[in-house]
Amino acid sequence: MGQDQTKHQIEKGLHLYQSNQTEKALRVWMRVLEKSADPAGRFRVLGCLITAHAEMGRYKDMLKFAVIQIDTARELEDPDYLTESYLNLARSNEKLCEFQKTISYCKTCLNMQGTTVSLQLNGQVSLSMGNAFLGLSIFQKALECFEKALRYAHNNDDKMLECRVCCSLGNFYIQIKDYEKALFFPCKAAELVNDYGKGWSLKYRAMSQYHMAVAYRKLGRLADAMDCCEESMKIALQHGDRPLQALCLLCFADIHRSRKDVQTAFPRYDSSMSIMTEIGNRLGLIQVLLGVTKCWMIQKELDKALESIEKAQELAEGLGNKLGLLKVHCLCERIYRTKEQQRELRDHVVKFHECVEEMELYCGMCGESIGEKNNQLQALPCSHFFHLKCLQTNGTRGCPNCRRLSVKPGYV
Repeated sequence: MGQDQTKHQIEKGLHLYQSNQTEKALRVWMRVLEKSADPAGRFRVLGCLITAHAEMGRYKDMLKFAVIQIDTARELEDPDYLTESYLNLARSNEKLCEFQKTISYCKTCLNMQGTTVSLQLNGQVSLSMGNAFLGLSIFQKALECFEKALRYAHNNDDKMLECRVCCSLGNFYIQIKDYEKALFFPCKAAELVNDYGKGWSLKYRAMSQYHMAVAYRKLGRLADAMDCCEESMKIALQHGDRPLQALCLLCFADIHRSRKDVQTAFPRYDSSMSIMTEIGNRLGLIQVLLGVTKCWMIQKELDKALESIEKAQELAEGLGNKLGLLKVHCLCERIYRTKEQQRELRDHVVKFHECVEEMELYCGMCGESIGEKNNQLQALPCSHFFHLKCLQTNGTRGCPNCRRLSVKPGYV
């Protein structure tokens, strides 16, 4: 297959894919991959296969094609191709919750920069790196990466990237419980979709609606949460977006649990768990198991709650997800307090405080915890964050956390 024919077949596949004929598109692209002698065409078709498998939640296949793409990029001996292929490798590992590998591949991308195309990819690299740091609950570095990605998006006038970063920032603020910011950022993403998204895939609309739903639920606005989640789910079903379907089912279950409707919540959690297991989203599985645990606790079925929480703990330890572990210890503390098992209770209290210290989840000004309840937070330029009221009351001539870190080594 020659260069022109390769190009024609890739376009044919794209047309099919955009018409929701995904399996036909995949067959066309696989034929190109088998028959084309044009390395640049093969590289492009591998990019199409990586994107399609990512959106379907076939992350292991996504990774397989990303590895082949690296070999093709080396054959082309072009740093732009190599940077793009390492970014796809980073993204594949991010989806499979291999966060340390993601960070390593992102660093490789950033070390390769030099040409214009590579520099334009830096925003996407920073976003993937931020998502990985967030998966590991390293909040300062995650925020630093998201802010870098946002700067790249603004400098390159890349509205799609800005939309994706806003959704990740929404997720970031959900985790540290500043629910106003958690709603602000996906609302900003939804505005971008309305203003610029006529030629975009509907997935951007679905993504922003999902993150708005999560924030609305946390704020207790359950009817708004349900509306946004239903819209997101409708698009996810139309486009066969399995990862988003799993997240929407989790959100539906959480909404029903918030309404104390445990019997409706359980089947939603089960459906979400089934898809999360199928696609390999272990971070999502932790959230499902925590939700199931809370349902059993509502029903006062404490032994069943402990069964779910043990599975969540195992996953969180395997991923290095410190916030997941903190939530596990918090729930175990409540369960063992009710069961009046003092030794186990003390053990989880100690581990809970160790997690708080490790993640620096406390305000460097007042010493009170961050992420325990909904609070307005403010980040300084170094990406350390504090209670907004503490900054307003005390002001700052530099970051107290950074000052403490700079004196620590002398006393070790």
